[in-house]
Amino acid sequence: MTLSVKEILAQSLSRTFQDLPDQSSLRFFSAPGRINIIGEHVDYAGGTVFPAAIDFRVHLAARKNGRDYFRIYSQDFQSELNTNSLEYSEKETWANYILGVVSEARKKGLTVDGFDLAFTGNIPQGAGLSSSAAVEVGTAYALSQIFSWDLSREEIALLSQSAENHFVGVNCGIMDQFVIATAKHSSCISLDTASLAYSYHSLDLPGFEFYLIDSKVKHNLKESEYNDRRREVESATEKFKKISPELQNLSDADSEKLNSVGLTEIERKRAEHILGERSRVRNVIRFLEAKDPIGLGRELYLCHQSLSEKFEVSCAETDFIVRELYSRNVLGARMIGGGFGGCILVLDKEGRSESVFSELQKEYFSAFGLEAKIYRFRISEGVREDT
Repeated sequence: MTLSVKEILAQSLSRTFQDLPDQSSLRFFSAPGRINIIGEHVDYAGGTVFPAAIDFRVHLAARKNGRDYFRIYSQDFQSELNTNSLEYSEKETWANYILGVVSEARKKGLTVDGFDLAFTGNIPQGAGLSSSAAVEVGTAYALSQIFSWDLSREEIALLSQSAENHFVGVNCGIMDQFVIATAKHSSCISLDTASLAYSYHSLDLPGFEFYLIDSKVKHNLKESEYNDRRREVESATEKFKKISPELQNLSDADSEKLNSVGLTEIERKRAEHILGERSRVRNVIRFLEAKDPIGLGRELYLCHQSLSEKFEVSCAETDFIVRELYSRNVLGARMIGGGFGGCILVLDKEGRSESVFSELQKEYFSAFGLEAKIYRFRISEGVREDT
């Protein structure tokens, strides 16, 4: 008999922490991965993003344990951590996404007593689908429920982002945590990352479908150039502010002033990408509302070109996949996530994906020796308690 995720997590806690009391005190939660249709690397520049949650999820079981320490278990890593310390773990790095939430919660004066938490999931790691943000948001939501913090979903997102920024050490923007906390079924979110104003948009293109191709090139944002990109964006922003003191974010800059603010070549390329995404986000929302997949797909290709050439966060493998898809007349494709590997988001007519991917997979393996994988998904809701 196949065990449910709840049964697997409950048994893992019982087996690992043998003094676990009555399992009826366990509560179960889950948080989704995410895609981003358009608006990449603009969430830390005050831009608008257009993400959605998908039906790949992290599942968590949590309970108070009546002790003064935390007992955490990763089903996927088959690893445990018992601690009352909130020091960064160099050995059990998977635990830092949970410890970071606890650390940031205590900074905010929220009560966090001892707890037991086990988790597992099917979000591919290192694929640019925000598995780490899902763990953070799932943990924050679970702890908010069992310790009665009474946080809103928006506050859950901000707490989770703080954990990533201040404890894990990745200076990410708000997009991933926000969509994972607030997503709705069948909808994308248009999120202004400066004001956090947001609205929902139906993702409905009859006869067409989105899917993902995993390049199988794993990225690690802490070890990548992600933080460098943020510093470059901030540097360009400060130069714009010298002639436009009222400017708050690079996404609001006047593109006609690119030549007059003394940007370095690198800063200029980063700024061009940010300002180009501003237009592409508006276009994609307009094309989606008009049910125009051809126009939408064109914007995806333009986004990838900009990410590769101006923001320089792609790699040979993801560029190869996008070029091959374009040569096969696929409507649209681009890398998603932090970059340096991960997944390609693809838009095409329904019924073409198997033949297109089969051909591409052979060419890709021949070129790089990597076995690309296709993921199909549905748009999902955000973090939740699973009763």
